[in-house]
Amino acid sequence: MSEKITPYKDSSLGKKEQVAQMFDNISGNYDNLNRVISFGIDVKWRKKVLKIVSDTKPKIILDIATGTGDLAILMSQTNAEKIIGLDISAGMLEVGKKKVEEKKLSNVIDLVLGDSENIPFEDNYFDAITVGFGVRNFENLEKGFSEILRVLKPNGVFVILETSVPDKTPYKQGYTFYSKNILPIIGKLFSKDNSAYGYLSESAAAFPYGEKLNNILRKIGFIDVVALPQTFGVATIYSASKK
Repeated sequence: MSEKITPYKDSSLGKKEQVAQMFDNISGNYDNLNRVISFGIDVKWRKKVLKIVSDTKPKIILDIATGTGDLAILMSQTNAEKIIGLDISAGMLEVGKKKVEEKKLSNVIDLVLGDSENIPFEDNYFDAITVGFGVRNFENLEKGFSEILRVLKPNGVFVILETSVPDKTPYKQGYTFYSKNILPIIGKLFSKDNSAYGYLSESAAAFPYGEKLNNILRKIGFIDVVALPQTFGVATIYSASKK
């Protein structure tokens, strides 16, 4: 499954270390490339995540796999008192910190180097936790979800935005062609890392989505689990809570 798919086939490093290396390599072009790959639709998806989180009126938010901080910055519109962005890539965080400073949000947003499977915060700490396009990069998905459940407050909200695969014709065939043939080419044109966007495409296709991911969340102990497919199913927003 997703643990077996890694960015660099010939590397002796574990998936976690390879993912950190990959995102360090592509951090400079990541934001622009993301807009191109998704035709800008990802902005709309993130705003839907913002609405779900805002409705809970959170005071403290954790954004895991924050990357260059786009989702953490968007979460500032919730009027939360503190937002923590966590990521394993120092390169991505450096880009994100500049964006936070430019938007004069340094008093609200802290971007921290850290691991989703060993979150450096105490139990029941966060009112809301988000992950945007990051859960498929977890080395151990269930361990990552268990850590998220641990640091989420009871009745808090956990929201995931992740790629998925359309089920209906012709969207399924179109998505498959695009992800296998077009996406890696775009990645090579924009990025010095030829393996990165091939990996992102491959990992998206293999990752459990929809009811499969819902069931994993329920198994870990989350409640009120809902999957909301976006744009013909090319992405899905998941929301869940804690007893």
